[in-house]
Amino acid sequence: MSTSPFDLTGRLAVVTGASRGIGRAIAHALAQAGADIIGVSANLESSGSEVEKEVTATGHTFEAIQTDFADPTAVTALSQDLAGRTRPIDILINNAGTIRRTPAADHSDTDWNHVLQVNLTAQFTLTRALGARMIARGYGKIIFTASLLSYQGGITVPGYTATKHAIAGLTKALANEWAPHGVNVNAIAPGYITTDNTQALRDDPQRNAAILGRIPAARWGTPHDLTGATIFLASDAAAYVHGTILPIDGGWLAR
Repeated sequence: MSTSPFDLTGRLAVVTGASRGIGRAIAHALAQAGADIIGVSANLESSGSEVEKEVTATGHTFEAIQTDFADPTAVTALSQDLAGRTRPIDILINNAGTIRRTPAADHSDTDWNHVLQVNLTAQFTLTRALGARMIARGYGKIIFTASLLSYQGGITVPGYTATKHAIAGLTKALANEWAPHGVNVNAIAPGYITTDNTQALRDDPQRNAAILGRIPAARWGTPHDLTGATIFLASDAAAYVHGTILPIDGGWLAR
C-alpha cells in the first residue's frame, strides 16, 4: 500500500473540459496518480476518445459525459446526476471554459452572456451540487481553473477577464465556508499555455513575441505543466491549503 500523500488510489475525479488541452492532460495525470475519471465536455465522444484511451491505459476507469456548459438546463441535469450517485465524487476539476475576443466597445451581449454562463454560472451550479455532498461526507477537493486574467485585465477579452476574476473570488468565498467541513477549494491560474484558446495569440507574430519576451521561462507553457500542481491540490498533501489561487505561469507575474 502506498504511503505517499500524493496517492489518489480509490478516488473518483470529475474533470470538465476533458476532451482536449488542459482538461485532457489533467484527467490523464490524475489517473496516473490513481484516480478513476469522469470526463465531461460538450464534444466528448461517448467512447473511444483520446482522453479515454489515455486514462484506461493507466488501469483506471473512464466515463464520458457529453454536456454543453452553455446550456443551463443541461448543467443542472449533470449536477443532479453526479450528486445523486452512490459512489461519491472525491475530486472536482472545474476546467471547462471559453473565450470571445472582441474589443470591449464592440463586445456583444451574446458573447458576454455566453462566456459568463460557461465560465462562471455553470461552474457554480456544478460546484454547489457536488460541494453539498462533500460537506455531508466531510471530505472533498475542488479545483477551479483561474487565469493570469484573474489578476490582470487582458486585451479584447472583457467577458473572459470578468469571469476569471470572479472565479478567484468564488474560490476564496467557498473555501471560507467549506474548509471547516473538510472540503478544500483552490484554483490553479495557468499562464500562457499552448491550447486552442491561445492559438490566435501564437499566430500573431507581434503578440507572440511580446508575450515570450515577458515570460522569464522564455517559452509558452504546455498543458502538462499544470498537472503537478493539480495533483498536489487534489491530494492529501494539500490538506491545509484552502482558498489559494496558484499561478503556473513561467514567472509571468514575477516579471
